[in-house]
Amino acid sequence: MSAPGTWAPPSAKTAGPPGLRRFTRPREPRPQSCELCGVAVAEDAHRHLVEPERRALVCACTACALLFDRPGATTGRYRAVPDRYLHDPAHRLDDGAWELLQIPVGVAFFFRNAALDRLVALYPSPAGATESELDPATWQNALGDSALAGLLRPDVEALLLRRREGRTDCYLVPIDVCYELVGRMRLLWQGFDGGAEARAALDAFFDGVERRAKVPAGEVAP
Repeated sequence: MSAPGTWAPPSAKTAGPPGLRRFTRPREPRPQSCELCGVAVAEDAHRHLVEPERRALVCACTACALLFDRPGATTGRYRAVPDRYLHDPAHRLDDGAWELLQIPVGVAFFFRNAALDRLVALYPSPAGATESELDPATWQNALGDSALAGLLRPDVEALLLRRREGRTDCYLVPIDVCYELVGRMRLLWQGFDGGAEARAALDAFFDGVERRAKVPAGEVAP
């Protein structure tokens, strides 16, 4: 993804939609406003839309988000970010396969860009979301066996990976959740490895994802 408000070709540079700004600054006491109708939006009623043309996140109230959250609403200017969390407990990616992905941290996520018809892979860094330079086919080969890959909705959902203790956890999550994680890491990152505070926030984040994630029908947790 490109820096806020701009486009950039696939490269190892920071990337993120304009909506990411709400995750990279201290929270303000006043509520956010819907960027479609202008109404004030409480935190517990906050939704996001994706604007694929600009690869941007747009803040929306529930009423406006529902306009783009209907079955078959996959065209037009906006697409509603869904709220499902899935887990693939059978996914396997060993150390050798992870090294081929050339991701310098233990977390990465990817989504399918409908306009480009390809995978876009990113990972958190002190400067924000950084796009992988790898050929998309490399990601496809590594992740294509995941039960979640075929369920991924273009532009609005991502496959989120975490490599730790010799295993790789694989989740399907809303795309805005990934940028929330990127924002947290950017705010808390210290030193070469992120520091203790960033690691604790990362653990807490994935604990929350784990609690919400369900195993898709037909898959059996080990």
